Amino acid sequence: MTIGLAEKQIILGVCGGIAAYKSVELLRLLKKNGAEVRVVMTENAARFVGPLTFQALSGNPVCLSLFEQTSDAAIRHIDWAEKADAAIIAPATANMIAKLAWGVADDALSTIMLARTCPAIVCPSMNTRMYESSAHQRNLVVLRGDGYTVIEPGAGELACGTTGPGRLPEPSVIVDRLIHSLSPKDLAACRVVVTAGPTREPIDPVRFISNPSTGKMGFAVAKAAEYRGADVILITGPTMLPDPINVTVVRVQTALDMAEAVFSHMDDAHVIIKTAAVSDFRPKHTSSHKIKKEEDSLLIALEANPDILKEAGRRKKHHVLVGFAAETQDLERYAGKKLEEKNLDIIVGNLVDHPDFGFGSDRNKVTFFFKDGTKEPLPAMTKDAVAHVLLDRIVSMMVQAGGGR
Repeated sequence: MTIGLAEKQIILGVCGGIAAYKSVELLRLLKKNGAEVRVVMTENAARFVGPLTFQALSGNPVCLSLFEQTSDAAIRHIDWAEKADAAIIAPATANMIAKLAWGVADDALSTIMLARTCPAIVCPSMNTRMYESSAHQRNLVVLRGDGYTVIEPGAGELACGTTGPGRLPEPSVIVDRLIHSLSPKDLAACRVVVTAGPTREPIDPVRFISNPSTGKMGFAVAKAAEYRGADVILITGPTMLPDPINVTVVRVQTALDMAEAVFSHMDDAHVIIKTAAVSDFRPKHTSSHKIKKEEDSLLIALEANPDILKEAGRRKKHHVLVGFAAETQDLERYAGKKLEEKNLDIIVGNLVDHPDFGFGSDRNKVTFFFKDGTKEPLPAMTKDAVAHVLLDRIVSMMVQAGGGR
């Protein structure tokens, strides 16, 4: 499947509000994700941000009126609406939302929106009292009923001086929800459990045993599964990554914590994808106070942590079970051994001694090993792309087994 917004035709509508400046950053992110963007502004929007800014960033003329430049301008702009893959209005004023709810087409943006056949996202941004008014809330109900996706505004202190809901969502959130709206929902009605990140095994209150995992791969898998319609539970060790949108996040510290969380969610899951780098050992004794440096050496006795993946394989019934193997040598031999011993359907193997891939990197170079003995090496790609290829293979496996949803 196509990842993200590559080659997608997007209409970006900008209404007149102080939040219009954020639309410039939104446009930049859309372009960064590979989209072709055409900007349609209301006349009031041009009072806040000049059309030349959007033209320079998009590489396309900005539409302010249906009757501009050439006699066929109105027809050309309707053609935009018919060819667009998606449309976003950010910010969307109360006035524009009312027009769309009641079918008013009296300017370029409202006309194009009524003519479009593609998915549409509306991002309300306005004074808190306006947003909370019964008339505006009624209009939002109408829009949702008509198939619009409405991204709820953030809350806080607004430019008008009020405090409450009405702040335009961050551009990164809008792009995330746009990708969600354009993704196939081939995992709808599936529950996917993903583990991510490292675990920390405490030595004393300020020291622990861990590893360099950042959780990026697991978070990418969780995000991709949510895009594709799954009910996602992400069980993660300590990371600096923000929670993915619309994903249930369970944060844990130790391997024992992670084991408890995995097994408590396992029975209801259709797919379990275990990317976490779990510590194999933990200190046998944990000091309740900071250990002082009184000797030149310190001996720490270790004991084995439970093998979560192996136990999940032993308990496996209807699940698709996927593991990850990060190795520094003999990848095929070690990955194949784990695949068989832990009763996995797929194991994703990668060598982590390359500076451009593995822990901390945004890219990965992996090989899929399947339970039927076949393997599939992938070229170097982003971890987001790896996540989607993995989900493609899982969906195919479920369909072949008669469990496609």
